Amino acid sequence: MKRENDKLKDQYRTNERIRVQEVRLVGDNVDPGVYPIAKALRIAEEQDLDLVEISPNVVPPICKITDFQKFLYQQKKRQKEQKAKSVKIIVKEIRFGPQTDDHDYNFKLKHAKGFLEEGAKVKAYVFFKGRSILFKEQGEVLLLRFANDLEDYGKVEQLPVLEGKRMIIMLSPKKTSVAKPVVKKVVPPSKPILKTPAKGVDEKAHEEIKDEEIKNEE
Repeated sequence: MKRENDKLKDQYRTNERIRVQEVRLVGDNVDPGVYPIAKALRIAEEQDLDLVEISPNVVPPICKITDFQKFLYQQKKRQKEQKAKSVKIIVKEIRFGPQTDDHDYNFKLKHAKGFLEEGAKVKAYVFFKGRSILFKEQGEVLLLRFANDLEDYGKVEQLPVLEGKRMIIMLSPKKTSVAKPVVKKVVPPSKPILKTPAKGVDEKAHEEIKDEEIKNEE
């Protein structure tokens, strides 16, 4: 751990180690601009802080007036965050012959789908041995078919290209978005409205009227 701190510390020149005639100061605690090195050092001393060179490869070098130990801590924290965000890219290779049969092709296609779903890249290639290089067009057709069959799982990053005895195609996984399920609103069937007999009409007469209505609808 101490070795890492020393390594990070050696990346930056501070105070009297900054041997240039003038520097450009940046930060909230100074008026940004170009200052003679002596004046920049004096401003840092007045604030009881350090003059830290943060960009040495420009003219004049860019410096910041800050607590050097706090600055190193922030840089180390930032490096850890960047390292945590960085994703290790896995590349899986799949090899074909120029005259691969359908059984072998489908077997490797299945594996490629699995690799892409897991987030790995797929480097598929046709290996030409000896005089089989004469079938390079056939190899290109095979790789394009392979990419087409995987279009739902991966996108072509590099079209087929011949490198020595190998024709290579690169596929990277597609980012799939999970679709939200559509909830259908179920509307209960409406109950049929039954007509009630009018006053003065007995039930038997009402049934006859209802039967007559049904016949008319038919």
